[in-house]
Amino acid sequence: MEENLQPSSPEQSGTETVPTVGEVLLAIEELWPESLAEGWDAVGLVAGRADVEVSRILFAVDPTSEVLDEALAWGAQLIISHHPLLLKPVNSVAATGPKGEVLHRLIESGCALATVHTNGDSAVGGVSDVLADAFGLSEVKPLVRSQDGLPEEGIGRVGNLPDATTLADFAESVFSILPSVAGGVRVAGDKDGLIRRVAVCGGAGDSLFDAVRASQADVFVTADLRHHPASEARERAAGGRPYLIDVSHFGSEWLWLTPAAAALGNVLTDQGFLTDIRVSSVNTDPWDFVLTPGHA
Repeated sequence: MEENLQPSSPEQSGTETVPTVGEVLLAIEELWPESLAEGWDAVGLVAGRADVEVSRILFAVDPTSEVLDEALAWGAQLIISHHPLLLKPVNSVAATGPKGEVLHRLIESGCALATVHTNGDSAVGGVSDVLADAFGLSEVKPLVRSQDGLPEEGIGRVGNLPDATTLADFAESVFSILPSVAGGVRVAGDKDGLIRRVAVCGGAGDSLFDAVRASQADVFVTADLRHHPASEARERAAGGRPYLIDVSHFGSEWLWLTPAAAALGNVLTDQGFLTDIRVSSVNTDPWDFVLTPGHA
């Protein structure tokens, strides 16, 4: 996967200062309020001191050891990851396991870690908004509105393509837009069926089938579709719809990193801060290769 970097920091004008972790967190809260996070989620500062200065910030989907290697080699003082390092309660953070090891290395190196997860999904300009924009959807609205947000905030999005197209052509477009990963794109439905109304959810979206059906979407693009939910959705499909397009979890959320980094950079610049923000070049999709019928 090609490295995708943010432009370097603005030229020094004599008035910019380096923000602290705490000041970056305030900018994060402005863009992706914690109130938009799902009740089960774990977002916000994971490791680090609020008063430490931050001149370099790395955005990533996953806070893996390889991402941390990249951050430390570049000299980042803060990683902003989409996925939490510690989503479930733990009784130990000993460096005898991968998560404990990452946490110890973060603390020992002085690199902070913050998580923007389902608040980054729900907010305006979030993960599913970026997918909707990439697919060229208009008249976009949430699949499930946030209880504590604006009318346009919530989980998933649904909107319309400019013109009707076949499922096969749309799936090909989805494949070309997302980063190249081993799993590719799986499609369920009539490849010649015409579609126009599209529902999307970055990450795992198989809990949203009721909302997708209520939205009258012709096709649902999401990740991590399991056998039984997908099979049941196809059984219940009226006239074959909604068709399903199953993509990489990592790939569906990776698209958000660049606009998210740009948005944070704009807020910090407007506040007079000087920062260098970069998007990780590490592909954290867990799969390395796939076998399909007819492979050599």
